[in-house]
Amino acid sequence: MLSGRVPRIAIVGSGPAGVFTAEALLKSERGPAIDVFDRLPAPYGLVRYGVAPDHPRIKSVSAVLRRVLENPAVRFFGNVSFGVDLGLDDLLTHYEAVIFATGAPGHRGLGVPGEELRGSWPAGEFVSWYNGHPDALVDFPLHARKVAVLGAGNVALDVTRLLVKDPRELADTDVPDHVLDGLRCSSVADVYLVARRGPAQAKFTTVELRELGLLRGVDVLVRPEDLRLDEADERLLETNRQTRANVDLLREWAERPATGATRRIHLVFWRSAAAIEGDGAVSGLRLARTRPGGSEGEEVLPVQGVLRAVGYRADPLPGLPFDARTGTLPQRKGRIVDGGGRPVAGCYVAGWLKRGPSGVIGTNKADAVETARCVIEDLAEGHRSRSSDPDSVPRLLRRRGTEFVSWSDWLRLDSYEINRGQAQGRDRSKVSDLDAMLAISKRGL
Repeated sequence: MLSGRVPRIAIVGSGPAGVFTAEALLKSERGPAIDVFDRLPAPYGLVRYGVAPDHPRIKSVSAVLRRVLENPAVRFFGNVSFGVDLGLDDLLTHYEAVIFATGAPGHRGLGVPGEELRGSWPAGEFVSWYNGHPDALVDFPLHARKVAVLGAGNVALDVTRLLVKDPRELADTDVPDHVLDGLRCSSVADVYLVARRGPAQAKFTTVELRELGLLRGVDVLVRPEDLRLDEADERLLETNRQTRANVDLLREWAERPATGATRRIHLVFWRSAAAIEGDGAVSGLRLARTRPGGSEGEEVLPVQGVLRAVGYRADPLPGLPFDARTGTLPQRKGRIVDGGGRPVAGCYVAGWLKRGPSGVIGTNKADAVETARCVIEDLAEGHRSRSSDPDSVPRLLRRRGTEFVSWSDWLRLDSYEINRGQAQGRDRSKVSDLDAMLAISKRGL
């Protein structure tokens, strides 16, 4: 460990990966001083902007993150963009170690004709909209009567559920007011959840899958022929409890008669997108059958919208190596390495940027501990910053005209959202406009 002074560490990203790493560092024998940077004025990353609003239990992890960020050894700098307001050289000048935990904000594409048509969107854009992300569209187009959601994971389930859920059941959540207004005006009546593989291979968690069947005023329709299993599938059911529970639930829905509800979810397995059809705007989704040994052929779903929940991807960060194949920063146990496998002095990574977009929020805990352990090991003989003055970074940001948001500034915005929500009979009403967020955090309204 460095002698003579407390080591200073920067963490870029204030979501679960970054904050859990800070927590692990603070538990070390000689806890460092930690500055956490985020490009948005609000902390918590995907807990705030990725978890569906009707999942308050999952969102409650923000209380754990808050306790870490309120530690006297931690400072929060919101509205600071890496590569714009601060570069890699800046951070290495002022910190002994820099940990990157910016997640995977990009979206993977399908690579099929028609993907660029109006009405074809990454599902993450819809997630950002209903969660009030400042980068999201102000008004997400929900004019389609029929929408296809492509994917077989929990993001696809969230998007499907929110498309048909009665907006009155979201009125007590933290969704922004304009999102509630948009959902109330939605024309969506049919959602086709399309999975490339079969029900035994789907990555749905049973808890989230079951939520579809609990939606009021919604029929869940399953094609019985899609549920035929081969011997490998049957063996999987014997060894995997979640898979068995999912298939049992799907079989139950396949046998349940439709009630004539005004909104419907159609679960379609063993189909992949061959093309998105339309003249300027989506008018259909052409599907190819993918079942091994099954009949070949195509079908066209007469949809006017397509949401692609086929995965997130990370973007390269200025000055750092990047593995375009995996969409991650190349690393060993959290130490960033260059093309020759040599550690990049003082640079570390955690979360999705480290391992790819996989796992749940809790997965970041062990991942963060591994990275923090490497940082602590390396501090003894690793990179030395050229500045030990804790006020040097705020001064640098002010000199560059960056209106950074401190923790006390965020608490002002936090209180505003809570008060506005309680006035409407709910816990919180998010502010999603960036200028408004900065104005409230700095001056209040």
